[in-house]
Amino acid sequence: MARPGSGALLCRRNIKLDCFLKRNTERTVYERIRVYEPCVVISETVNKVHMHVVLSDECVYLTEYPPRTLTEAFSFRRVRDIELVNDLPDFLQGKDRELCQHIRITYTTDKPAAKGWDWLRRDGRAGLPPAAPPSRRSSNCPTNTHTLEGYPAHRSPSERATEEVHTLPPTRSASCPNPETLGLPRLPHPPTQSPSAASSPTSPLSPSSDRLSVPDARPIPRRIGSVLSRLLRRDCADSGEEREVELHLYAVSHTSRLYHHLQSSWSSFIIRSTLLLDPLYRRRCSISSVSSPGRRLPTISWERTAHLFGQLTSELLQEGISLESLYLLLQELRTAAHRNIALRRLFWRSSEVCVFLVQTLEESLHGCQSLSGVYTADQLLLSTEIVQTLAIMFRETEVEPARLSLLSGKKGALASSMLLALICDPELQTQNQRSLGDCELQALLAEYLDAACSLLFELLLLGHEASRCSSAESFLTVGWILRVLQPHPDLLPFLGYQAQQVVLVLSDVQESSLTPVQSVLLYQRCHLLLACLRHNNQLAQHLRSHFREEFRYFVKLSRAEEKLLPHYPISQPTLRLVEQILNLHR
Repeated sequence: MARPGSGALLCRRNIKLDCFLKRNTERTVYERIRVYEPCVVISETVNKVHMHVVLSDECVYLTEYPPRTLTEAFSFRRVRDIELVNDLPDFLQGKDRELCQHIRITYTTDKPAAKGWDWLRRDGRAGLPPAAPPSRRSSNCPTNTHTLEGYPAHRSPSERATEEVHTLPPTRSASCPNPETLGLPRLPHPPTQSPSAASSPTSPLSPSSDRLSVPDARPIPRRIGSVLSRLLRRDCADSGEEREVELHLYAVSHTSRLYHHLQSSWSSFIIRSTLLLDPLYRRRCSISSVSSPGRRLPTISWERTAHLFGQLTSELLQEGISLESLYLLLQELRTAAHRNIALRRLFWRSSEVCVFLVQTLEESLHGCQSLSGVYTADQLLLSTEIVQTLAIMFRETEVEPARLSLLSGKKGALASSMLLALICDPELQTQNQRSLGDCELQALLAEYLDAACSLLFELLLLGHEASRCSSAESFLTVGWILRVLQPHPDLLPFLGYQAQQVVLVLSDVQESSLTPVQSVLLYQRCHLLLACLRHNNQLAQHLRSHFREEFRYFVKLSRAEEKLLPHYPISQPTLRLVEQILNLHR
C-alpha cells in the first residue's frame, strides 16, 4: 500500500487505521489501497458523519472513526461523475467552512432508496427532528463544479437527506481533526448488537456483507454494533432497476488531494477495464488478479519482486548491450509491469532505469534520425517499446513519493527531457512515399505516435495534480508542461496529427465502431487537446485556426455516441470530453 505521509503529497499516516486495513483486508487488496483521508460524509443514509474514506484502485470504502468495519461505498465501474462543488457548508465553522473541499460523486445502484434508520428510535422515543439541508453560497457567489480539467460546469446539487444522525466517538488520531472542532453534533452510540445478530445474513460481520472478509483476519470486537454497517445497510429487496445516487464528501483539510486521487483512480479504472475488453491486452495481463477476480493466484513477495527487478536492471544497464537484447529486455519489463504494481513502484525508486530509458529514447528517435534524415524500422520499434514502458510505469503510481521526487528533481530536468524526447515529426521524410517499405514504416510511426500520446496523457495527469497543490514541488503543472513543449519544432505537426486522428475516428470516413484500444486513445487524445485549448493560448489558437472547420462539419456528438459502444466503461467520460471540445471550437 502507498503510505500517506510523504511530503505534501498525502495526509499524515494514521497508524491505527493502517493496521486495521492491513489486518482486515487481503494482501492483494491492501497493496492496492492508494490513500485514505478523513471526511464528513453525506449520502442517502449518512448525514454529516465524520469517517475515513479509503480509496483503492477499484472501489471507495468508508470506515468508522475509530475503524471497526470496512464497507464498500461504491465501485468505480458504477461512477458517472466526480465533481468539485464550490459552496460553503453551513454545518462547518470558521476556517473549516472556508477551506473545506466538497466532492460530489454520482454513481448508479440497483438497490432501492433507503427507508431511514430504525436504530435511532430506541427506548420508545421519536426520531430526531429533520435538519435543514446544507446551504449554498449566496447568489453573488454561484455554485460551480469542476471536472478533472478544471472546466466549470454550472449545476445544482440535489437535495440532501434531511435526517440528522449522531457522529462517532470523539477519539481521534494524528491524521484526523477532532469532530468537535468541525461543529458536528455529539450523540450517544447506537444500541449494541445481540450475539444472534452477528451470524444473521444481514449482520455487518457476516461473510455476505459488504465488509472485506479475510479468512485469517482477527475478528473485530462486537461489543457494539457497527455504526457504519447499520447506516449503509439497504433493504434486501432488489428493485432490479438502476438509479443514480450521490455521495458527498467534505474534506476538511485545505491540503486535501482526495479529489485528484478520486479522479485519477476513476480514470485509471475506466482505461484498464476498457482495455481488458481487448483479447490481446487481456492475455498480456492474464496473470493479474485484476483480470481474474475469481481466481486465487499466487502473488510474488515484495522482496522477490525487488530481486528480480534488480537482475533485470543490471542486464539493461550493461555495457555494449545489443539492440535486439535491449528490445527483448524492455518487452519483459513492460509485461511484468502490467502484472505487478510493486514493480512499477520500484521503477520510480530506481532512478537509473528511468534516466536510461529517456536517454535511449533521445538517441534512438532523434540522434540517428538527424543524421540520415529518415526513421528506420528498428528506431521506431525500440522507441515505441520505450514509450509504452514509461507509460505503464505511470499507471496507479500517483501516491508513490519517489515518482514526484524523481521527475521534479533538478527543476524538472528529467521530466523536460522526457517531454522533448517523445515529440517527433509525424511525417516520414523519404523520397518515395508509395513504396511498400514506406507504408510499413508509416504503420510503425503511427504506432509510436499512439504510444507518445498515451505517455503525454500520463504526464498531463501529473500536471493536473500539481496544479491543485500549493507545495514547492508543484511546478510540474499542465501550463509548465506545455511551455516546455512549445519551442519543440515538431510540436505543432504532432498536435495536428493527434487532432486529425480525433476527427478521423469520429467522422463518417470510419464506419465501424471503435475497438477498446481505439476508445482509450480517443479519450487520451481528447484530454491532450483540451489541455492545449485551456492552458496555452498559442496552442489553442493554432488548433482553432487549423481544425475549427473539421470539428464543426465532420465531428458530431450523435455520431460519437454510435461509435463508442455503451458497454465500454470509457464511453460516457469520452463523450463528455468530445462535447467540451466541440463547444470550444464554435
